[in-house]
Amino acid sequence: MKAALMGIYTLWLRDITRFLKDKPRIVSSAAQPLLWLFVLGMGLSTAFVRGGGGSPQYLRFIYPGIISMSVLFTSIFSAVSIIWDREFGFLKEVLVAPIPRWSVAIGRALGGSTVAVLQGAIILLFAPIVHVSFSALQLMSAFLVMFMIAFSMTSFGILIATRMQTHEGFQVITNFIILPMFFLSGAMFPTGRSLPAWMRALVHINPLSYGVDALRGTLVGMRGFSIWLDLLIVIGFGAIMLTIGAYYFERTE
Repeated sequence: MKAALMGIYTLWLRDITRFLKDKPRIVSSAAQPLLWLFVLGMGLSTAFVRGGGGSPQYLRFIYPGIISMSVLFTSIFSAVSIIWDREFGFLKEVLVAPIPRWSVAIGRALGGSTVAVLQGAIILLFAPIVHVSFSALQLMSAFLVMFMIAFSMTSFGILIATRMQTHEGFQVITNFIILPMFFLSGAMFPTGRSLPAWMRALVHINPLSYGVDALRGTLVGMRGFSIWLDLLIVIGFGAIMLTIGAYYFERTE
């Protein structure tokens, strides 16, 4: 068990160190969600106000969704490093180390999750601009929810990466999956009865919908589901993805 914990810590620390040393990555990955928030969000918000000018209420609504988007994209794409490590031989060295292979999956999941939460925290700094305020308790709860979303999505990315042989294939598959997940999560629009029945069904089977709902309820008090249902779905999805990902790590040659 000591070897497993040391392996988990080492892989987690490696991901954090690589992220903190890569300043262009920090800036570029923060720029995209800010662009969505202030350009697309402001543009769409004008549809809710006659004469233009934007709707502060709509910006408050999508703000947690944009944070979730940042966490989602960072989490999923952090798993691409598994493919790079396989190509350059680092993954083989890790797999032959005297640690359980399942600890590799957990270490990578924790590392990617922490990086995603740090990335999402950057967006939290812009809360006053969109007229969102929260207490210290809300902030701590938001970090917890962000970590749950990040852990689930990183575990999902790890599962995909273990089945891919090239990073090009990984990019194609993840883009095919995560864009519908994001757009059908309720991040950009309400998911009430005004939606077509087929779209509501897709929203309800999308695990990210519950993560977005939990974060929105925590930060701005808008909620569509029970908080316990939100957490159960997000945690359950993450546990299933990590278990399957660890299983494939065990079978990796």
